[in-house]
Amino acid sequence: MSGIFDDFRREFTKTDNTLVRIILINTVVFLSLLLVKVIFTLGQSSEAYVWLVDMLRLPASPREFIYKPWTIVTYFFTHEEIFHILFNMLFLYWFGRLVDEYLGSKRLIALYILGGLAGGLAYMGIYNLLPYFQSQVAGSQMLGASAAAFSVAVGASTLLPNYTFNLIFLGPVRIKYIAFFYIVLSLAQSIGPNAGGNLAHLGGALTGYMFIKLLQGGTDLGKPLYAFMEFWTKLFRRRPPMRVTYRQKEVHRSTTFYSSATSPTAVEMPDQDEIDAILDKISKSGYESLTKEEKQKLFKASQQK
Repeated sequence: MSGIFDDFRREFTKTDNTLVRIILINTVVFLSLLLVKVIFTLGQSSEAYVWLVDMLRLPASPREFIYKPWTIVTYFFTHEEIFHILFNMLFLYWFGRLVDEYLGSKRLIALYILGGLAGGLAYMGIYNLLPYFQSQVAGSQMLGASAAAFSVAVGASTLLPNYTFNLIFLGPVRIKYIAFFYIVLSLAQSIGPNAGGNLAHLGGALTGYMFIKLLQGGTDLGKPLYAFMEFWTKLFRRRPPMRVTYRQKEVHRSTTFYSSATSPTAVEMPDQDEIDAILDKISKSGYESLTKEEKQKLFKASQQK
């Protein structure tokens, strides 16, 4: 068992492993709730488990939300059913790896979190504004990463509409059609028993589409989120211990050195020869043959056109 925990910790601490980290967080929350449910049920304290999950679910009622505002985030990291988390994480992985390769890990996080937030707000807003749902507000709550996963999926489909997935029994299918199918399915089920979840899907899908379209126009909706993540990282980053040394005073001429090194995620604007070489590679071997850096260069070049 300790080997499993070691694997989880090792995968979580790897650099450039953002997609796996998101999936691991969802998985750990699911397994923790499953363990707590078994323990509380055997101890005949199932009410305590229900209370715990209620603290993570997003309520439709604004009055209830005021007392637990953190649920606008916790709901899209929480699952109770095995097939619910399995489908969401597979959906997230298939499309998320494309976003990670072409746009980098920061924008993958932004799509996931902004999609989850937008899905939650869409759920609460529609339930409270439309008369059809107002009678259901008091007892309605939502959990699951579907809205966040939809944001990533539609974002990837907007970025690379003609990229294909090989589906069982169907063969190669362009991802824009896969995303369109699930959007139509969610719209059709928005008046069904899981109306809240499907409305959240649509909110996440709209966020994914707008995020990529604005990004292609030079506006990055994730900038406030990047600044917050940078602040959070610096806040908890371990500082090296201060070292004090003593030596005789010496006089030196000061020289400033400038490093031309860039961060691993920084990609310079490619020139026309590089773009032509990348396009030739695509025509010969397809998108899958490109390296992560080539994909990001191609996207950066597309923003300038």
